[in-house]
Amino acid sequence: MKVKQIILTLWTVVTVQILSFLWAPISQGQTLSPFTSNGNNKVVVSDSSKAADANLGLNDTVTLEKTIYYPRRIPNSSFRVGEKLTFLIRWGPLHAGTAVMEIPEITRVQNRKVYRVVSRAESNSFFSTFYKVRDRAESFIDIEGIFSWRFEKHLREGKFKADVIEIYDQKRNLVITRKDTVQAPPFVQDVLSALYYVRTQDLIVGTSIAVDNYASGKIYPLEVKVLRRERVKVPAGVFDCIVVKPILKSTGIFQQKGSLKVWLTDDRRRMPVLMKSEIVIGSIVAELTDYKGVVTD
Repeated sequence: MKVKQIILTLWTVVTVQILSFLWAPISQGQTLSPFTSNGNNKVVVSDSSKAADANLGLNDTVTLEKTIYYPRRIPNSSFRVGEKLTFLIRWGPLHAGTAVMEIPEITRVQNRKVYRVVSRAESNSFFSTFYKVRDRAESFIDIEGIFSWRFEKHLREGKFKADVIEIYDQKRNLVITRKDTVQAPPFVQDVLSALYYVRTQDLIVGTSIAVDNYASGKIYPLEVKVLRRERVKVPAGVFDCIVVKPILKSTGIFQQKGSLKVWLTDDRRRMPVLMKSEIVIGSIVAELTDYKGVVTD
């Protein structure tokens, strides 16, 4: 295998499987209502306009609905504005690059308050000689319900360039992109918001967390198994962790494309400190090197 092909394989795994946290799908078998049980019906007024919230492209339009919306409420004491996590990415013994996940601000999307979460991945100078990577993804996560309203992915990988925007119309259970509109289950997550949702959950060893996820035009129900407790040492320090593992199932058949495990701190922060993915040509490891602005006890 040529060096450039190896680098391409590496960064495909890192940016998709680890950084974007695109977990393997399985059936969730659970339906939730997008409205709390408060005795009120939603009131809908159609509004077709240039989508300030759904900025799909110059002069594009999208029909959204103004709705009296009562989403679920998920208590969140795990993360907050100002959190910044920095990771070293290794391929075997080689330092391949760095990744950052941060929450720089609270903003508004579709008239809802959201966390703006930004994930960036960059190859280091050595790997950039063969295959330069400068990727960025942004997720806009509902503060109350911890689900996605919007997702952006801006990929700069060698000569390849792609910009993807996904609009999550949670009021009508739709995901809207330039290419199509997909019917989605309530509270569907993007590939980045799924991680932040799991961080808010009560992780009990031997149980699983189920969450619906959208990626590349399809809905992927996800299951995250809570495996065990384990103490790990990374450049940022020593942490007591809970180990979780995503499981894949597609159209009824298990498809294991590498094994991804994630170590989350065994406290209310559920901060990711270590991620490992076994692939055909070795293993990819992302280790926490620095953390700032995190929730404190």
